[in-house]
Amino acid sequence: MLARALRLWRTVRWLKPVQVLARLWHILHTPSVSEKALPQRADFTERGVPSEWVLPARRKPSMLGPVEFQFLNETNTLEVCGWDEPSVAKLWRYNLHYFDDLNAHESAARKEWHQALVGRWITENPPFEGSGWEPYPTSLRIVNWIKWALSGHADLSSEFERSLALQARWLRKRLEHHLLGNHLFVNAKALIFAGVWFGDSPEGREWFRVGERILEKQIPEQFLKDGGQFERSPMYHALGLEDLLDLLNVCRAFSRCEFVRNSRVLSEAALRPRISRALNFLEHVSFADGRLAHFNDSAAGVSPDNAELMRYSGELGVAGSAEQPGLAARKVRSALESGYVRISDEQFEAIVDVAPIGPDYLPGHAHADTLSFESYFRGLPLIVNSGTSEYGLGEERLRQRGTAAHSTVCVDGQNSSEVWSGFRVARRARPIGLDVRESADEVVVACGHDGYCRLSGSPVHKRRWRLSSAGLEVEDRIDGNFDKAVAHFHLHPDVKVSQQTARVFQLQCGDECLEMRVHTGCAELLDSSYHPEFGLVQRSQQIAVQLEGNHSRVQFVPT
Repeated sequence: MLARALRLWRTVRWLKPVQVLARLWHILHTPSVSEKALPQRADFTERGVPSEWVLPARRKPSMLGPVEFQFLNETNTLEVCGWDEPSVAKLWRYNLHYFDDLNAHESAARKEWHQALVGRWITENPPFEGSGWEPYPTSLRIVNWIKWALSGHADLSSEFERSLALQARWLRKRLEHHLLGNHLFVNAKALIFAGVWFGDSPEGREWFRVGERILEKQIPEQFLKDGGQFERSPMYHALGLEDLLDLLNVCRAFSRCEFVRNSRVLSEAALRPRISRALNFLEHVSFADGRLAHFNDSAAGVSPDNAELMRYSGELGVAGSAEQPGLAARKVRSALESGYVRISDEQFEAIVDVAPIGPDYLPGHAHADTLSFESYFRGLPLIVNSGTSEYGLGEERLRQRGTAAHSTVCVDGQNSSEVWSGFRVARRARPIGLDVRESADEVVVACGHDGYCRLSGSPVHKRRWRLSSAGLEVEDRIDGNFDKAVAHFHLHPDVKVSQQTARVFQLQCGDECLEMRVHTGCAELLDSSYHPEFGLVQRSQQIAVQLEGNHSRVQFVPT
C-alpha cells in the first residue's frame, strides 16, 4: 500500500495545478447546455465551397459497407456492436465516432453511405450521452463533418447544421484542460472550424476566439524549435502536423472573415514556418521508405501516411526548408531539442533516441525506451522497437511500454522509467552527457541516462553508437552496481537469423546479408513480437546480449 502511494505521488507531483483543478471540475461539474437558439448558416448553399479550400490529407477507407467498419485491424458492424457497446474496446468505439471515412481515399464513391451514417448518428446519439459525446471524439467529428461539407460531396440538411452547432456548443464547455497536450489542441482546432463555419453568428465568432486563445499558447509549447511535437512520438507528430495543415487550410479558405484575417496566431506568416520545420522533423523520424520510427506510442495507420502529408502541404504551398549544400551526403543530422539523432551512410540508416520521455506533466504516451534505436540496412528494416498494438490498462499494454520491448538495455529486469497503468509514469529517465561527433571516417553518438539510479547501486546506463566503413557498432556500459544487464536487439519480422557461432549471427534482410558480431557479452536468440499497427501482432526474434562485467559491444558488419 505504501509503495503504491509513493508511486502515485511520484506520478502526480509533475502535474500542472490546472490539470488537478480541471480534473476535479471535469468530474464534479456537468455543464448545462441549451439546445435552443442554435446558430445557423443558412447561406452556405449561396456561397458554395470556398475556392481556396484544398483537399485535406486522406486515410485509407475504414467503412467497408453501409454499416461495416474496420478500425485498428478489427471489423465490426453497427448492427452488432451499436454505437457504444461496452464489450468493444473503447478506442475502437472512439474511432467509430470520429467519422474519418468521410474524408478518406475515394470518399465520393461512398457518399450515400456517409449521408445515411451522419443522419443515423444524429438520430441514435442523444445529446451529451455516451462515448461519442466525450470531448476528444466530438472534436475530431466536428472537424471531419466540416471537411466533408467543404468537399462538396455532402447534401447538407438543417439537422446536420443543428447537430454540428450543438456539438460545438457542448465542446466549448467541456474543454480538456485536465489532459492538455494533443487533446486540448484538437479541442481548440474544432472550435476554430466551428467558428469559421458559423462565423456569421456571435456564438461562432466566440468559439473562434476561444480556440485562438488556446492555440496562442499551445502551438509554441507543443511544437519545439526543431519542429518536433513535444510528446516525442513520431505518430503524434504526424497527427500534429496534420492539425497545423488543417488550420492553415481552413483559415485560408475563410480569409474573407474579418476575425480570421486579423488573427496573428493563425495567419499564414505564423503557421508556415512552423509547418516547414514540422515537415523537416517528419523526415527526420522516418526512414527512406516512409515508415515512422517506433519511439513511444507510435504505430502505422493512425495518422495519414507521409506521402499524403507531403501532398497536402505541397498543395498548400508549404515545403520543408531548403537543404544546405552537401547535407544529403552528411552522416549525422540532429534534432537535439526533441532528442533524436539520425546517422546514415550508404549501408546503414539509424535513428537513436536520446530524448526525455516527454513533457513532465504529460507522459501518457511515453515508453521506457531511452537510448533505444532503430536501423535499416541497405534500405530494408533491421533493428526495431516492438511498437504499439493497443491502449488500455492490460498487462500487454504495460509490457509494450516496458524497456525490454525496445532495442536498449534493461538492468535487473526493471524499466528505465517507471511506466505503469495504461498512461502513467512515476520516476523517469533523463538523458545525460550527449556527445555527437563526426569526422571524415566515422560518426559517434554517445549518451547516458539516470533512469536506473533509483535502484540499489545507482547504476547509470551509457551507450555509444559508431558508424564507419566497418559497419554499425553499439557499445553499452553500466557504471555502478547491479546484478544483471541485458541489451535487447529486436529484429524486424522480415529478418532471417542464422546463428553461426556463440558470438556471430548471420542476418538476412531480403537479398542483403550482414553479420552481427558480439565482441563482448553473452548472446542468445529469443522469440519476440512486433506490433507495427494497432491490433496487429507479428512474430519476430531478438538477440539478447547479457553484459560481461559491466560492458557489451556488438557490431553489424556488411558481408
